[in-house]
Amino acid sequence: MLTILILLLILMILGAIIALEGKDLLSAIISLGIVGFALVLVFLILQAPDLAIVQIVVETLALIILIAAILKTTREDTTETRGAKKIFIYLCGLGFLGLFLFFINQTLTELPRFGYPIMRMAGNYLSLGLTKTGASNLVAAIILDFRGYDTLGEVTVLFTAVMGVIVVLRKIGRRTREKLPDETKVTGSRKIEEK
Repeated sequence: MLTILILLLILMILGAIIALEGKDLLSAIISLGIVGFALVLVFLILQAPDLAIVQIVVETLALIILIAAILKTTREDTTETRGAKKIFIYLCGLGFLGLFLFFINQTLTELPRFGYPIMRMAGNYLSLGLTKTGASNLVAAIILDFRGYDTLGEVTVLFTAVMGVIVVLRKIGRRTREKLPDETKVTGSRKIEEK
């Protein structure tokens, strides 16, 4: 299992590098999708199906929106970075990575030790979770059993938001079709009749 996780991590790193360095924007978005869907596999291997489901939904919607935006605009990356500017960008990225790792280290040292929660309710979840639910994944047990109605509400809100976006996008598409002049609507049928 550790070997599979390492291979998926290498795949994600390679996908991220290709997404950053590729000149063809459609290839870059597909590489970014590889990173997201590899993360779904990591969540499934680590027995976190709740996170995998959310990641699949978010990744699929993001890919569809990005691919549609690229197909409507341009496929080539026209920005050019020259020598000194490129080095500056890489140095800024390394500086950000260093700061990120520093703050992550500071944050992780402040967390309580594993298995010793601070909150009273977390202690109840840890001690009674396996016996009450029978689930080996305690996070999934809490989300789907102890807090099932809360999760149902969150899923309903997410589904409603997605449906709202789809309805708005469909209305915008209909408006642009309705604004077309009559000539362009009929042109297709006139060409067929002429042939």
